[in-house]
Amino acid sequence: MNNKIRIAGIVAALAVSVIILNSPSGSPPLPEPAQPQNKSIQILATNLQKPWAIAFAENKIFVTEKQGYIRIIESSLLEEPLATLRVAKVFGGGLLGIAAHPDFTTNHFLYVYHTYSENGNLWNKVVRITESENKITDIVTIIDKIPASQFYNGGVIKFGPDKKLYVATGLSSEFSHESQDMSSLGGKILRLNDDGTIPGDNPFGGSPVYSLGHRDIQGMAWSKNDLYVTEMGPTKNDEINLVLPGQNFGWPELECGSNEKFTRPVLCYDPSIEPGGMVFYTGDKLPYVDSMILATMRGANLYKLDVNGDGITSQKSILSGLGRIRDVNQGPDGYLYIITSNTDGKGFPDKADDRLIRILK
Repeated sequence: MNNKIRIAGIVAALAVSVIILNSPSGSPPLPEPAQPQNKSIQILATNLQKPWAIAFAENKIFVTEKQGYIRIIESSLLEEPLATLRVAKVFGGGLLGIAAHPDFTTNHFLYVYHTYSENGNLWNKVVRITESENKITDIVTIIDKIPASQFYNGGVIKFGPDKKLYVATGLSSEFSHESQDMSSLGGKILRLNDDGTIPGDNPFGGSPVYSLGHRDIQGMAWSKNDLYVTEMGPTKNDEINLVLPGQNFGWPELECGSNEKFTRPVLCYDPSIEPGGMVFYTGDKLPYVDSMILATMRGANLYKLDVNGDGITSQKSILSGLGRIRDVNQGPDGYLYIITSNTDGKGFPDKADDRLIRILK
């Protein structure tokens, strides 16, 4: 099949082997390490339970745990969560994405995406939390009644370079046609103002929908003004997509392909690597400037991908040996941060899992 890559087995930690791909056209947080480290990584927190996403604000790191906890790391992992949200106990849902407002130092707004149950039905929503001195002072619903399921909930939320909130949504069932239905919030990327209202320049007038035809987005990042997402396939055919306003990516009618109706992925993976979070590195501490950094769970590696006008040209493992890697983000100090995902029901956790780790070289 064209535009596919076969990923070999897990390489040694900090491997340097390169895989060539077939591309289809403020203040830094400086917590002390939790235990003795080598010179390449620092373990900042251990025993996280089913962590899902990382966000930074001021001198704090926020991590979501799927069972409903927002955890804070300052000089160390604080014992008390910032918040405990009532979430649905489903395998693919719970408390998922988190994003800090671009003006957090002024308003102290955090946004989180979570799955909940109401009258026997599953839904997702985004809420805005106001934080003050590691406590919650207010919660406001930004958008609600997003379709949810036991497994396919999307859940990534990020602020873009335009300071709009982008929300990757889920489905009520795997092969639901909600993703093709413009009247449904399911299987979409939504674009919102920070108060939940609809921007006047969205591609579909009066609608929060930015793009459609998505299955289960797990990562979102911008290269300058270009939005890329990672998306899990059903058993294979994971995708990396470049998303432009109004595009349709074809699910459930099409996966890892294109025709006159649907947009073709930048890259497909077969077998599956279970892509997670992603970021384009813009710091000055690591030799990855302008590269896409991709977390993988089944792939069990952190990858550096080279991107140019022709697509993705190469992929290189920069970290392995930690098991499943759920999310990656760049801290304000210029280093990369990851969370592992060995307690998610698919991994093989040890007594210290899961971990928040800073990559130093």
